[in-house]
Amino acid sequence: MASETVLKQKQAEVAALAEKIKSAKCVLLTEYRGINVTDVTELRAKLRSSKTEYKVIKNNIIRRALAECGVEGLDDVLVGPTAIIIDGEDYLAPSKAIYEYAKENDFYKIKGGIIDGKVVPPAEIVTLAKLPSKEVLIAKLAGCLLGNISKLAVALDQVRVQKENA
Repeated sequence: MASETVLKQKQAEVAALAEKIKSAKCVLLTEYRGINVTDVTELRAKLRSSKTEYKVIKNNIIRRALAECGVEGLDDVLVGPTAIIIDGEDYLAPSKAIYEYAKENDFYKIKGGIIDGKVVPPAEIVTLAKLPSKEVLIAKLAGCLLGNISKLAVALDQVRVQKENA
């Protein structure tokens, strides 16, 4: 039987993790089996630049923290080695970073996650990660609008030229 001090430490760890999960915009669960320390260090550096936390935590602690938050549907993915990625500000940056890393490393897999309080399967995380960034989408929209405005300007100029010639 575990000592009372150890139980209190684990309860504190569960409570701290549950608090982070509650305030997070994005929580991703991944399987990190088969990758080396250098690769993990590189991934952590990428994630740290976007203020994302990457931790390897025991499945029981993650399971209890999720239960404390009232999150259901992720118990079946908490098998084997699990890393948890938590970001309180953005869900796109960590999703993209993890997806890119998983593409380069066959062993690394996305198990599932929580985005804005909703449990999402790995396929949805991959779809989200494949979306272009906000800046790219704004640039595309601006390009479309500019194309239509320039066509309108040319048409109006042609009307002016026809009226001058008439």
